[in-house]
Amino acid sequence: MNTSVPVWVLALVTLAGCSSDARVFRDQPLVAKVEIGMNAEQVQQIGGAPLSISPRTVEAGTCYDYKLVQPDHRQPYNISFDSRGKVDHKGFMTCAEWSNAQRKAREPSRSSGGGGY
Repeated sequence: MNTSVPVWVLALVTLAGCSSDARVFRDQPLVAKVEIGMNAEQVQQIGGAPLSISPRTVEAGTCYDYKLVQPDHRQPYNISFDSRGKVDHKGFMTCAEWSNAQRKAREPSRSSGGGGY
């Protein structure tokens, strides 16, 4: 049961801002057209050059940061590539925020120990 807690935390963090952001930005090419399994060249053909490219810190791979813009709305968006260079995640957060969410999801639960604190 303890291994499911990090999975739920990661899922909740990932979905936290998605509902409203997805509606506002659903027609943006990066949101509408980038799919899991695409390579970096395909992503850049759709969305152009990212604002930044960073190595992933939890699992091997790279992450692209973009900024989605609509009138009165600006939103970070990341596209993450696995070690084979294929998209394995995209979401409405920066690469740093995505790395933090992954890291926190892998940390052992502090409440599951039996240490008498």
